[in-house]
Amino acid sequence: MKENVRQEELLVAYLSIWNNRKVNDGGGREVLPELIRRELLDENAHPRARKPVLEKFYLSIKRVMESSLSEEMKNAIVMAYITELERL
Repeated sequence: MKENVRQEELLVAYLSIWNNRKVNDGGGREVLPELIRRELLDENAHPRARKPVLEKFYLSIKRVMESSLSEEMKNAIVMAYITELERL
């Protein structure tokens, strides 16, 4: 139960720092990893404008760390990014 609450909190925090990101399926357990994977693969950009995965990782982590989220939330989101990067 606490894990689900944690996932929902992370999802809300993630969405708060990314403009124009919306979730329609209620924020299930796999939503945040999918959003992060899409971000790292730059799937929200036109194919000709896509950046390499490591560049997207750097830009994403920089954005998270510069946000006004708590340090605990920043660390949790960064760990989620690292986990997804390792899966690619």
